[in-house]
Amino acid sequence: MNRLKGKVAIITGAAMGQGAAEAYLFAKEGARVAAADVAEKQLQETVDRINQEFPESAIAEKLDISSEENWNQVVKDVIDHFGTIDILVNNAAIGSADIYDKVDKAAFDKIMSVNAWGPFCGIKAVAPTMKKAGKGSIINISSLAGVVGVIFNVYTVSKGAVVALTRGASQELGKYGIRVNTIIPGTIMTPMTQVLRDNPAVLEACRKKTEIGFLGEPDDIAYGVLYLASDESRYVTGADLTIDGGERYKDVLDLDL
Repeated sequence: MNRLKGKVAIITGAAMGQGAAEAYLFAKEGARVAAADVAEKQLQETVDRINQEFPESAIAEKLDISSEENWNQVVKDVIDHFGTIDILVNNAAIGSADIYDKVDKAAFDKIMSVNAWGPFCGIKAVAPTMKKAGKGSIINISSLAGVVGVIFNVYTVSKGAVVALTRGASQELGKYGIRVNTIIPGTIMTPMTQVLRDNPAVLEACRKKTEIGFLGEPDDIAYGVLYLASDESRYVTGADLTIDGGERYKDVLDLDL
């Protein structure tokens, strides 16, 4: 308890899945949380559940992470409400199963605008506040797809960009006391991976692909994010934390979805 006491966090994609688990865990550990998402109904339900257990610890912010104007408004709202921003978790993303030869420019731009520009824009929006404070922790959520080339599609490209974003941002912002790190999840049971649960054969193949013998849950990622957000990781920046049950070290799986 209280690993984040006194800290203020923005968590994107917080309506459900990993983002919701992170928001709950952060509040449990003493943080005040601005939970942000475009799915307003589910977001409010998540915030209400958090505040029932940890009163006045969370607020809901509608956010399209591909909109710089939205980002600037959310940052203003959070500072007005909580006074500062100590942590940013760039969790929100959208998926794509389309192979490269089925992707046109419009589809490419849509995925990249959310998965790459979104985190870039979020860092850009919070950096002035963190620089002024002389401290901060930014956690970008990538994917195993972005580092081992699970499939040749735009999702893989976008998640590889997140890793590169962390490298550059950690170098630029470190002198201001701001740490920037990446979480690289394997197969996690979230709404984005519902297609796996709908196909028992694919789900079992994914499970067998791990070294540890089971697939991850949102809390498995949330605890890694908590570590990077806390002062326990004060000497960690520009790093990748892979949380995948050993999936990275198995042969690449050909998913026929």
